[in-house]
Amino acid sequence: MRTAQRQNKGMRTRLGCLSHKSDSCSDFTAILPDKPNRALKRLSTEEATRWADSFDVLLSHKYGVAAFLAFLKTEFSEENLEFWLACEEFKKTRSTAKLVSKAHRIFEEFVDVQAPREVNIDFQTREATRKNMQEPSLTCFDQAQGKVHSLMEKDSYPRFLRSKMYLDLLSQSQRRLS
Repeated sequence: MRTAQRQNKGMRTRLGCLSHKSDSCSDFTAILPDKPNRALKRLSTEEATRWADSFDVLLSHKYGVAAFLAFLKTEFSEENLEFWLACEEFKKTRSTAKLVSKAHRIFEEFVDVQAPREVNIDFQTREATRKNMQEPSLTCFDQAQGKVHSLMEKDSYPRFLRSKMYLDLLSQSQRRLS
């Protein structure tokens, strides 16, 4: 009986941790591309403020991408940015053999119905992408990537700019200047 109680308590503890969406700047620093303290020292207030200019400005900055990814993880929707990034990396593929295998991996991971990290796209886009898989090219994910980009830009990005995580990051960078 005691073993079952301990297991239940352990499960409640683990589930309790999942239910608390963390939205602090410390979560951002944990996944920065460099060592967190050094990276935060190099991130200027001006750079972090520019992320609010447009979604594409945010995506063009490695710390912006890291911060946005950390935020999406708090919302359990990081697959959207991971798919977008995978597509960007895919477009750099030069080998035809690698192109086909990478395309199928991305499709199976993000686009296919019931994919492990399935992105939220409409049926028509999913089917058009499936047809593109018959002869993968550097543009085979363009429509799906565009839909995901639009979804993040209209939905997640405004919430990110209002989030405690982003506001804390701005505040920390401003304090370093004082």
